[in-house]
Amino acid sequence: MPTAVVSRSIAASPPQLWRVVGDPHHLPRWWPRVTRVEGVQGDAFTEVLAGRSGKVVRADFEIVDAAPPRRVVWSQQVQGTPFEKVLLSAVTQIDLDDAGSATEVRIELRQELPGLWGGSVSGVGGVRRGRMFGVARFGSPLVNRAATATLQQALDGLARVFGDA
Repeated sequence: MPTAVVSRSIAASPPQLWRVVGDPHHLPRWWPRVTRVEGVQGDAFTEVLAGRSGKVVRADFEIVDAAPPRRVVWSQQVQGTPFEKVLLSAVTQIDLDDAGSATEVRIELRQELPGLWGGSVSGVGGVRRGRMFGVARFGSPLVNRAATATLQQALDGLARVFGDA
């Protein structure tokens, strides 16, 4: 399962950062390509993203764990969406650890990719006799590189919000 992890120290307290990362309404301020957030109800929200071609893309998420002001975890709803063709699941976790005059922000994105025969990278469909096939073999490094770049941009966005760029 491709997992991307980035971290950075940001000159703000965990409660200050929590007010931004713990509220989906703030995503357009710091998360790459998010132009607005809609339908925030309970633990669910929809990101409206500007695609690279200028096309608008919607992605639905659910907050699956939150421990204010230290951790938030959200999961992208992929079943029944266009994302289903390239992802089986995508889970983002943000951890905020007090580092004295700053906060260590750690963002992790775990993505499960479909294999050639419909299974997952970590399941039977993506691995056959010790060799990976389909997206499991060729897509995993590309997906991980793109995810790492996105997470780095997110950290850069948070740093800008707190004047720490």
